[in-house]
Amino acid sequence: MTNFKTVNPTTIRAPFGNYVHGIEAPAGSRLFFTSGQLGTGKDDATPESITEQATICFTNIQEILKANALTMADVVKVTAYVTSRDYFPAYMAVRDQFLPQPVASTLLIVGGFTRPEFKVEVEVIAVTSEI
Repeated sequence: MTNFKTVNPTTIRAPFGNYVHGIEAPAGSRLFFTSGQLGTGKDDATPESITEQATICFTNIQEILKANALTMADVVKVTAYVTSRDYFPAYMAVRDQFLPQPVASTLLIVGGFTRPEFKVEVEVIAVTSEI
């Protein structure tokens, strides 16, 4: 796990949830970026539920990180896209299971994805001092 410096200035509103306004990685850190992961399995099956789709997104991210000798503890930034405000609570519940530590976070409501059954897409940035 990388030693991150979190930044939450007292001069601005505190974060709304389990995230921080900024994160500083130590000098000499290695950055790793994932592409956006959609809620579809290896077999191309896409469950109906936002909870199941978000779980697939984060499980895929976990596997991508693992393939590069990283873990979810190395994540410093998550960007997510959902197709409805109604999906926010379920998405956040899954995100917080996979990322219990506060990270920098952005969540956008979008009109849709490449296939109509997709409800969520998630990408992360991870940092490690292990070179």
